[in-house]
Amino acid sequence: MNKLFTKIAGRIAALAGKPMTFVLALITVILWAVTGPLFAFSEVWQLVINTGTTIVTFLMVFLVQNTQNRDASAMQAKLDELLRAVVEAREQFIGIEHLTDVEIEKIRDELERQCSTQDETRAPSHQSVARLLQRH
Repeated sequence: MNKLFTKIAGRIAALAGKPMTFVLALITVILWAVTGPLFAFSEVWQLVINTGTTIVTFLMVFLVQNTQNRDASAMQAKLDELLRAVVEAREQFIGIEHLTDVEIEKIRDELERQCSTQDETRAPSHQSVARLLQRH
């Protein structure tokens, strides 16, 4: 069941992200709008688009979430492998994605602090990014 769902979810997510899918959805909405006068802009006419978009949105939420979860897990596994393989990397960072937001933020703050104290001439990365953004 998992493999079948993953296969279907992956294909639908890939199709949903294509320009042609957007064009088809746009054409559907335009056709619906054009038929408004034919149906005297009735409640049934409105219900058709409302029901259709609600169903598609409801189902796509689960498919997109599944795809994002799988992609994030794969990326995390790759990063964990890099941490394990690089001699100077600290292996205690493997699995930190399971910590709370507050715990992760503390780790990030500590890493930025360590980075700025190792090289006194270099500003913390967030300050460097802020300067780059100000230039534009």
